[in-house]
Amino acid sequence: NGMDDLELVFFKMISSLGSARSSFMEAMALARTGDFAQAQAAIEQGESQRIAGHDQHFDLLQADAAGDHPPFSLLLVHAEDQLMSAELLKVTAEEVLALYQRLDQLTT
Repeated sequence: NGMDDLELVFFKMISSLGSARSSFMEAMALARTGDFAQAQAAIEQGESQRIAGHDQHFDLLQADAAGDHPPFSLLLVHAEDQLMSAELLKVTAEEVLALYQRLDQLTT
């Protein structure tokens, strides 16, 4: 039914965005060790997962705007929280990588 379909979308968002968050966290850990190429690759991998979750969310927004309002769900709230934290972690990971690269240039 419709709710089962929505729950599947919410879980897909949570899965994609959780993977994105993990990749962004991994990127920061790699940057700390000086492995800048792998850190950049982790950011890129996370970004592809973040985009997947964002696209699923955008589809929900379009359906809502068309009058197909999803019922309130804690799963949706959690999925949106994952979306926001993934977006914030992406920016943070990019900044951390840039800072470690700059530090490396200054100390070598």
